[in-house]
Amino acid sequence: MNKIFEFCAWHSGKLTVGALALAIVFPFVFTSSYVLRIAITVLMYIVLSLSLNLLVGFLGQMSMGHAAFWGIGAYTAAILSTRLNLSSLGTFLAAMVVAGLFGLLLGLPVLKLKGYYLTVVTLGFCEIVRLVELNWMDLTRGSLGIAAIPPLNFFGQIFKSSRSVYFVALVLVVLAVYVVHSIINSRVGLAVMSIRDDDVAAASIGIPVFRYKVMVFIVAGMLAGLAGAFYAHYISFIDPSGFTTSASLDLVILAIFGGQGSIPGAILGTTLLTVLPETMRSLMEYRQMIYGVIIVVMMLVKPDGLLGRVNFKYIRQRLQMKAEKEAKA
Repeated sequence: MNKIFEFCAWHSGKLTVGALALAIVFPFVFTSSYVLRIAITVLMYIVLSLSLNLLVGFLGQMSMGHAAFWGIGAYTAAILSTRLNLSSLGTFLAAMVVAGLFGLLLGLPVLKLKGYYLTVVTLGFCEIVRLVELNWMDLTRGSLGIAAIPPLNFFGQIFKSSRSVYFVALVLVVLAVYVVHSIINSRVGLAVMSIRDDDVAAASIGIPVFRYKVMVFIVAGMLAGLAGAFYAHYISFIDPSGFTTSASLDLVILAIFGGQGSIPGAILGTTLLTVLPETMRSLMEYRQMIYGVIIVVMMLVKPDGLLGRVNFKYIRQRLQMKAEKEAKA
């Protein structure tokens, strides 16, 4: 396994380019609408998993209400597009802003809490948002949902085909990866991870712990809102049943399974756990039980997930030092 990690770390740039090239070629090789629909779902969940991994993996704050931000983004896009005829670019930006604002409003009072207290509060927040979506009939149409949401529309170009929608989803994944990677590989990212490891020690050396927690919470909410806006335009119908605490639990499973604090892990874990149920559709009624078994096994065997805490940057630096020593010898 170490050899595989070393190979991935040493050739990370080539593997990234190769993976992106395969993703671009994919819809031209697999033209089935069913396959592309699964691929689009995978890409959307990757954005959600990356956003939650910012909180759970990199910041170390367990949130059980992430589906609320997903729903806020979806309803924002649906309402603005159906009532104001706003284009998808406008609804995407608005969804990010509104979801980020809710992240700020929630983060300010609750991020001083730790452990189970924070988990319970975010769980309650998700339920409150769901009840608002269910009962504010004038705005959300309640259990009737919002139908006839316009398809994706950018600069007058309508994206209706599965292939074109796939590429929109792929662009969102690239954007999410770029945002998360840029944050984590910066001074802010080092501060965030130091807060995860020991927030008291981080505060003792002058790191503004609360400010960074709120910032990460906002960014995570904005990315989830972006995924929600895409979901609304792609599905063309939304209702409160899609953004429950059960959906939040599914997102937590995706984030944990792939690897806490790992971008490749979030992508790998999300892909596996999204595609796997489709290959075993006869077992769909046992989906939650299967997920539960997976989580229990992962907690016992590899608590950090498949690629959790695998520091590819450190491995690459170590290999470079080894290569330099061998060259000098």
